[in-house]
Amino acid sequence: MSRAPRDGGAAGATWKHRPEGGGWLAIWLIRTIGRYGGRALARGLLYPITAYFLARRGPERLASRRYLARALQRPATLWDVARHIHTFAATILDRVFLLSGQLRRFDIRTTGLDALHAQLDQGRGLLLFGSHLGSFEVLRVLSRERPQVTVRVVLDKAHNPAMTQLLDALNPQIAATVIDAAQEGPSLVLAVQEAIAAGQLVALLVDRAQPGEPAVAAPFLGADARFPTAPWLIASVLGAPVALAFGLYRGGNRYDLAFETFSDGLKAPRPQRAALLDALIRRYAARLEHFARLAPYNWFNFYDFWEQPDEGGAATGAPPAASVAAGGAAAGHRRVAVRGA
Repeated sequence: MSRAPRDGGAAGATWKHRPEGGGWLAIWLIRTIGRYGGRALARGLLYPITAYFLARRGPERLASRRYLARALQRPATLWDVARHIHTFAATILDRVFLLSGQLRRFDIRTTGLDALHAQLDQGRGLLLFGSHLGSFEVLRVLSRERPQVTVRVVLDKAHNPAMTQLLDALNPQIAATVIDAAQEGPSLVLAVQEAIAAGQLVALLVDRAQPGEPAVAAPFLGADARFPTAPWLIASVLGAPVALAFGLYRGGNRYDLAFETFSDGLKAPRPQRAALLDALIRRYAARLEHFARLAPYNWFNFYDFWEQPDEGGAATGAPPAASVAAGGAAAGHRRVAVRGA
């Protein structure tokens, strides 16, 4: 199988440096309007917000069009791109309510929850792998279904301090459960190991490779794309069970939340570990593609995920405006390269 460059590649080294489409002020406005003006008023403001980013963020608009052409299997129109950006903005707004614990505002339909409960019933925690597809925050429905289980999210607090402040303001209890991904690799692995041993569920995003991070290539929507190896290496080192989560926004107040058991525990001798990780990432990429085709406008990696040359011949690697006020558990997440073990 083909491998992505181990140094992350030139394009991969540039995407983190795209300016965010907002910052502390934008996030504060979203929070204030959502909490005091209500969700209906805030949703009305999503249309001018969509128009602004559609007009102002050329690289993200191009990345959206390229991705949608793959997912829709036809040329993407400007309307498709606008719908893509609006879907993203809607999930960012809903994050305010979901993180505030206002789950009853939403019609959340779940599948695969029984299998997830069966794993938790064994008295051991597990790793829950998500992606920048749909809403990762909607998995908070687990706190309603199984309040005795603590959900720990791996999040780089320093990467997006504005979203960290927002989380602190909206729900200090959730903020206190965050595992800071900025710590050194061994400390991070130890924190994850302790959480799993305590029967907790550790959630992290596994679809976006950081610059300079070890990654491998796997087929995704018609071409190879880079996926980070660190989450799978952590799972292998710890022998932890893995489940996947996809929270797809379906419009209005509806979300479809799908859980899939992926592994009962990943264990392989070091000589076979590289082959195991490659096989796991390929399986994961296939499941990610399945859900991306089910809900194509839910994809929120607004940069060239496949690192294709643009019209001028240069590789594009920028994440979006849409890392935007977006930030949060999604954009703030950082995976640490874990070597050896």
